[in-house]
Amino acid sequence: MSRLMGFELWIAYRYMRVRAREIFIKLITWLSVGGVAIGVMALVVVLAVMTGFEKDLREKIIGANPHVKITAKGKELKNYEELAKAALEVKGVKSARPYVERKMMISTKKSARGVLLRGVKAGAASGLPDLDRVVNSTDLSVTAGREMGPGILLGAELAKNLGVMQGDKVRVFSPGGAETPAGFLPRFRVFTVVETFVTGMYEYDSAWVLIDLDEARDFLRMEEGVTGIDIRVEEPANAASLARAIEGKAGGDYLVRDWMEMNRSLFGAMKLEKLTMFLVLGLIIVVAAFNIASTLIMVVMDKTRDIGILKSMGASKKAIMQIFMLKGALIGVTGTVLGVFLGVSLGLLLKSTNILGLPPDVFYMSAVPVEMQAGTIAVIALSSVFVCLAATVYPAWQAARLDPVETIRYE
Repeated sequence: MSRLMGFELWIAYRYMRVRAREIFIKLITWLSVGGVAIGVMALVVVLAVMTGFEKDLREKIIGANPHVKITAKGKELKNYEELAKAALEVKGVKSARPYVERKMMISTKKSARGVLLRGVKAGAASGLPDLDRVVNSTDLSVTAGREMGPGILLGAELAKNLGVMQGDKVRVFSPGGAETPAGFLPRFRVFTVVETFVTGMYEYDSAWVLIDLDEARDFLRMEEGVTGIDIRVEEPANAASLARAIEGKAGGDYLVRDWMEMNRSLFGAMKLEKLTMFLVLGLIIVVAAFNIASTLIMVVMDKTRDIGILKSMGASKKAIMQIFMLKGALIGVTGTVLGVFLGVSLGLLLKSTNILGLPPDVFYMSAVPVEMQAGTIAVIALSSVFVCLAATVYPAWQAARLDPVETIRYE
């Protein structure tokens, strides 16, 4: 069997090396190789870039938001100290910190914006270097000169939009207020901008403000409770199972959600985009496969005499089919290997250089994020070879059906 297969492979390889008068067939053959290579290269590079963006986005979301969040159902979380201790008893939990969160209005002399105010305490690292540096190195409860008011941290984009810098004063308005003879008066407090932070997510950097936890509770008159508990775990990928364990300890009166549940629609949309891109770019390989089929049809027409001689010498229909399928497979494998090499090389170039010139002030990154995964490349390569092999079936079947008597009658 191996001997016969070796003979068929030798014949297929000989058909790849056409004679000078068959230069047109040779050109079509190498155009087919090039089409497969371009399709595979495009898939490798595009999916690597999309995976890199997805990983970068996931890291920013995980860093800026709780891995697991405990909140009360429609009210303040009062016994947060006991819940934090119970969460820390679960293996794999790294930290549990109370926080306050409320939508507010911030204003300066020139403009006003809606913001999300978060009351935080310095503590465990979030995974975002700039945010950790600012929160853990700043005393938000006191600023230089107490008469200037408590400190506040602004997202870099928000500070730019408000036109404020370090040391400037801002007013934060609470949605709650008091009824007076003059009407409803909103409650506000003056804060001093201590520093700005960058998370890398425009939605956060343009809308988040951070103040001290105790200051936030006092400002919002939350004397007994907090909004929720920010839980960080050692392995964010295990957040779902840890959330269920924490929920078992906390009881049914609390809402326990992990970061994957809170961002399910976003990552679901990104997976759908990757699948769509795979299918769209895969059409390049399908077009190349049609070229392979047309090439084989031309070869079958040109090698009719050779096929007749081989069959008269005892070659079976199966052997004839294998010869032409192997020729198509050689084209597909050559193009796939070349495409993987070019795709990986281009991916490494994008990863190590800023060849596309991404402006850091817009994207918060110096180069295109590229994440090449061996499993994804293997799926692309196997899919490419499978499509190319499928394109060879009909021409090979037609070659096997040729009658040796008819093919060599007039030779």
